[in-house]
Amino acid sequence: MTLWFRRSTQVLMALGSLSLAAPAGAQDAAAAEELFNRGLADMGAGKYEAGCTALAESEQLDPQPGTLFTLAMCESRWGRVATAVTQLGNYLAWVERMSPAQRARQGHRPKVARDERERLASRVPRLSLALPEGAPPGTVVLRDGSPLGPASLGVALPVDPGEHRMSTRAPGGPVWEQRVTIAEGETKTLTLEIKLAPAPDAPAQPPALATSPATTQNQAPTAQTAPAAATAAKGWRTATYVTGGLGVAGLVAGGVMGALVIGKRSVVSEHCGSAIQASNPKSCDATGLDAAQSGNTMALVSTVSFGVGLTALGAAAVLGLTAPGRAAPASPSGTMWIRGTVLQVGPSGTVLGAQGRF
Repeated sequence: MTLWFRRSTQVLMALGSLSLAAPAGAQDAAAAEELFNRGLADMGAGKYEAGCTALAESEQLDPQPGTLFTLAMCESRWGRVATAVTQLGNYLAWVERMSPAQRARQGHRPKVARDERERLASRVPRLSLALPEGAPPGTVVLRDGSPLGPASLGVALPVDPGEHRMSTRAPGGPVWEQRVTIAEGETKTLTLEIKLAPAPDAPAQPPALATSPATTQNQAPTAQTAPAAATAAKGWRTATYVTGGLGVAGLVAGGVMGALVIGKRSVVSEHCGSAIQASNPKSCDATGLDAAQSGNTMALVSTVSFGVGLTALGAAAVLGLTAPGRAAPASPSGTMWIRGTVLQVGPSGTVLGAQGRF
């Protein structure tokens, strides 16, 4: 083992380092010395992973320029060229801060460090990571367990050769891991994948219940139901107009037939006598009997027409009052109806009536 790997333990070197590093406790310094010696032995045996790990712990406990230089050379022999270049640069920056006397005690270490860094610079691989389009803000990106900020994405950063593990996590989503292998001197660009948070489950819709027109018209239409509600309202109005027209036609027909019945009544009175009864047609001549029979038929038609007309008008009124978008007046029973009624039919005339509840 060449002398420039050794960690100096001379008093002058220790005193000179006090101005360059934070002082370590006696126990830390002793532990750092032990770790350095063990790491140096492993390094000499070709056990670079164990040796570099021990040297790194020694440097953390008691930072010394000799330890940092030896650690950088160990990383270089281990093949972690990006880490070695970084540590060699840190060592050379430390040397620049030394006094001339301290720098002289470093011997030929600075020259070895510069030559080694120059030799490794072209062998450092670079890896560029990018999030996919549409990645939500706040997505966390880790490379080998270390977080990368937004400024580090899309930039070809130096990494050590070998396999690297990337993980991403969108806000509220699961962790998604990817692995990539990169060789010395290689440059790669990797678009990361992310898994978005699952969409919340839609609440279960209650089963549709049959509702009356009055209940339906009290419901405020939503953006989805507005076209259907408009179609329903149009159909409702059409039904109201048709039903109302049928009622008017029934009343007109009933009135016409009623007028004809009155005309037949005068014929019956002339040809059957003023006291004729419907059950005694023998006192009528043929003209009176025919007029009585026609009058009864017309009276029945008039009655039916009036009944249909009144019923249709009542239905039209109900449809109009309960149309979608219009509140229906409440009734004690919650229903509305109207019905035409025939009170009396006979030669002397027909009596009509109407019944209903509102």
